Amino acid sequence: MKKVLNKKEVNTVLDILRQDYPDAGPELHFRNEFELLIATILSAQTTDKQVNKVTDVMFQIMPEPVDYIERPLSEIEDMVKSIGFFRNKAKNIQKTCDILVHKYDSQVPKTFEELVELPGVGRKTANVVLSNAFGEQRIAVDTHVFRVSNRIGLVHEDNVLDTEKALMKKLPKDTWSLAHHLLIFHGRRVCKAQRPLCLECNLSEICLYRRGMDK
Repeated sequence: MKKVLNKKEVNTVLDILRQDYPDAGPELHFRNEFELLIATILSAQTTDKQVNKVTDVMFQIMPEPVDYIERPLSEIEDMVKSIGFFRNKAKNIQKTCDILVHKYDSQVPKTFEELVELPGVGRKTANVVLSNAFGEQRIAVDTHVFRVSNRIGLVHEDNVLDTEKALMKKLPKDTWSLAHHLLIFHGRRVCKAQRPLCLECNLSEICLYRRGMDK
């Protein structure tokens, strides 16, 4: 059994996902690049729905980076305590805001290299911000993108970084950001981790995982 789809099949996957999820896009709530950065830091190993519950309130009270360094850490912790790893995330957010205020004049930096130097910001978060705030074509590989892209057969990799690199080679650059959202939508709604809904999936005839089940 082959391990990856060919170029024509990859394009077919993208076409089907576009039809299935015409509104695919960010599901975190944000009004600007700063709010997106903070929300994405909070979203690690937590659902966007839970993050939105927190940030819908927090961003009204603390809309600017300076607000997070003028308050005690315990206050930030209290606001995000319903989110997993809240203490570490609160600490990273306060440290990041301190850097934004004193190094970047309260602005979110626009390069990958600068973003990943911020506390709590890794490749995924940096790519999310560059894509959704600054309009760059990026593929942010979260748990859904990793699972779905390897399960379908877009790529065949065993770690997040290699998956990101392989997707960048496999997908047309002008589709990177959209593909990221399409794969997330499909992973959350159909191609779930434990029990993928293969019988409801419009990719079932092309998906290598499904084809393997039928043999």
